[in-house]
Amino acid sequence: MKKKENELIDAIVAGMQEQKAKRIVVVDMTKIEAPCRYFVICEGTSSTQVGAIADTMRDYVRINLKQKPFAIDGYNNAEWIAMDYGEAIVHIFRHETREFYDIEHLWNDAEIEYVPDLD
Repeated sequence: MKKKENELIDAIVAGMQEQKAKRIVVVDMTKIEAPCRYFVICEGTSSTQVGAIADTMRDYVRINLKQKPFAIDGYNNAEWIAMDYGEAIVHIFRHETREFYDIEHLWNDAEIEYVPDLD
């Protein structure tokens, strides 16, 4: 992973952890053909927490790296919020929605890093 990408992924994860996001994974798709280089995926226990994770993570990246997402979608119902940072696409789910779509396993050849929950 390039240093700049490393910084982005680290900031995304740290921002998620500030709102106690659960089951954070980083899907490294740099060695396969995929829509981006990384997915960073996590979940919250409610729509309110999903929105809070997205807000805090977005602000954390903006403050620490001076970088904003190119696009955001999903705030209306906060079941699945997606943020496009170019090299990385962030997915913040409610637990049930994440289980249904199971996107971290769509690319079986990708490397998956599981980030331990903080609590």
